Amino acid sequence: MTLRSPLSLPLIFLAPLLLTAQPASRGKKFIEGVVTALGGDRFLHMQNRIEGGRAYSFYNEQLSGLTIATIYTEYLDQPPAKGIAIRERQVFGKHQDYSVLFFEDQGWDVTFRGARPLSDQPLSRFLNSTLNNIFYILRVRYNEPGLEFDYVRDDVYDNTEVSVVDVFDSENRTVHVMFDRNTKLPVKQSFDYVDPLTKMRMTESTVYAKYREVMGIMWPYSIQRERNDEKVYEIYSDRVQFNQNLPASTFSLPPGVKILPKEK
Repeated sequence: MTLRSPLSLPLIFLAPLLLTAQPASRGKKFIEGVVTALGGDRFLHMQNRIEGGRAYSFYNEQLSGLTIATIYTEYLDQPPAKGIAIRERQVFGKHQDYSVLFFEDQGWDVTFRGARPLSDQPLSRFLNSTLNNIFYILRVRYNEPGLEFDYVRDDVYDNTEVSVVDVFDSENRTVHVMFDRNTKLPVKQSFDYVDPLTKMRMTESTVYAKYREVMGIMWPYSIQRERNDEKVYEIYSDRVQFNQNLPASTFSLPPGVKILPKEK
């Protein structure tokens, strides 16, 4: 009978734990490099952002809208009890006479007629897209309890060598992200969810390209979004700014605006 050393037993039982821990630690280390590539502390501490350019919307793969757009985004100092930790105003049209305003857990259509509460589906999609956006995850949710980064594999996407990382949280949400292996910048992300209204299972994917450095922060000037493999949105920015002195009115309803009934 062969006698085993008592010291070998703990190693046998620990081996599975060590094997499962390695990808997670590798993933977190890789993500630290991603944050550095995006601008490090400058990225982590950006307070607001302005993106301006041409925005396109699609329906059934056909172009359904084209407009000039300016998007103002402000990061909140403290995460809210409900909703997301940003406020955002999307302004459309040559004369900037139409906008969509998002607060932490609500949204408004604002026109010359007044302000109308956003219907449930576009609001839900915006909140869901923001919560699972890799830039939002790294800027706002990076130290969230239960948030983990799993290095999955190396791959090739659109003739680019990429590293694939899964980001998952305590509520079992998973975002699959491809990063350029050389620059470590996000190339493409996707996540699955069930639409709360239609109860259909959806896959949303976003492609990021044409990065430029602005004030020490790398940001994509081209963003394209698909749902269930159908193109729904594109924006091509011609200007991006960070940490501007934006007036409080940027993220509030106009004073005295007429409140219109919510569309069914």
